Amino acid sequence: MDRRIAKLYENVVNTPVMLDEMPEALTELSWASQSVHFAIEELYQQHEQLEETKKTLQAECQRYQELFEEAPDGYLVTDVQGKIQLANHKASKLLNLKKEFLVGKPIINFVSLKQKHDFRNFLAQLTQNGRNQELVVALQQHGNELFNAALTVAISYNNQGKAQSLRWLLRSINESKRTELLQTTKDRDFDDDRPIHKYSKGDTIPLNTQVIWYVRHGLVKLTTLGDTSEEVLVGLAVPEMVFGSYLTSLNTYQATAISDVKLVAIDLSEILASPTFSHALLPKINQRLRQTESFLVISGLRRVQDRLYGLLQLLKREIGEKVAQGTRLSVRLTHEDLANACCTTRVTVTRLLSLLRKEGKICFDHKKHIIVKDLPNIG
Repeated sequence: MDRRIAKLYENVVNTPVMLDEMPEALTELSWASQSVHFAIEELYQQHEQLEETKKTLQAECQRYQELFEEAPDGYLVTDVQGKIQLANHKASKLLNLKKEFLVGKPIINFVSLKQKHDFRNFLAQLTQNGRNQELVVALQQHGNELFNAALTVAISYNNQGKAQSLRWLLRSINESKRTELLQTTKDRDFDDDRPIHKYSKGDTIPLNTQVIWYVRHGLVKLTTLGDTSEEVLVGLAVPEMVFGSYLTSLNTYQATAISDVKLVAIDLSEILASPTFSHALLPKINQRLRQTESFLVISGLRRVQDRLYGLLQLLKREIGEKVAQGTRLSVRLTHEDLANACCTTRVTVTRLLSLLRKEGKICFDHKKHIIVKDLPNIG
């Protein structure tokens, strides 16, 4: 249209107007004018739609901003190194510092001095694990007042799948809730999102020096060989307990399922790389240590009858379930198993079980499970 106008103008200035071209030119200008008019109308409608969309997005943004600000729990957004980028009103109140002063500060600044090292390692492991994590930690308010907090951390990724920010949920908790959450978090470290290995009763469980087994369900018998090559019971791995060749110095060590079991394999490198994970492992090892000490006490009793009854009391604590007559052992151990644990013979165990039954210290249910009566321990 611009070229046509220029040509018409040139014709008017330099030469007389060619009358035969005027209708065509005017028609072209009319079409062009109409096209511009339609374009303006369309742009106007698009502008109205954009304005409406803008208002909707602003309202939605305001809504989420209010949800963020007025959330009942503290909420922080940090970069992957833990430097605070955003903070809501509750987080500001919990940490006793205005939001504008929180932004730019590393979150580790608010962790108690004793836990800074573990928290730093926790941060380093976050992006490697690639999943939400929970942590119970003591946080320090601006002004030096400590409080127990439960943190839940989620990782945000960019389009290339690279971690770009961390989102933290903060809750202040009392001491009893702290203990409960701490135990839950520790147990989750051992079985959350991990494959379950199933073994049937009687199966020998493979042992690897680089793997520790965590028992989710069932009972595992741990044995070694004595001087005369007889099997010696050295431990019973019950649910929430760990075992493995890495945890023993015995040259001969065997694990056998004495019920259907479900196990979780934990690689040793994962434990060594994470102080938090090692800390979670400590109560499990302590549980095994206490059981081992109990076995040592039992083996030191002079009379075989006392050793057998002491073993039954230990099994009562480890795998017992309350019934009307006393405490029922949930798993049936053979007379041979009991004999190996007591350093005696199967025949002797059979005789002594009959004697304990006559004395009213034990009885049997319809499935031949031993029930230990609630009587004082011998010796």
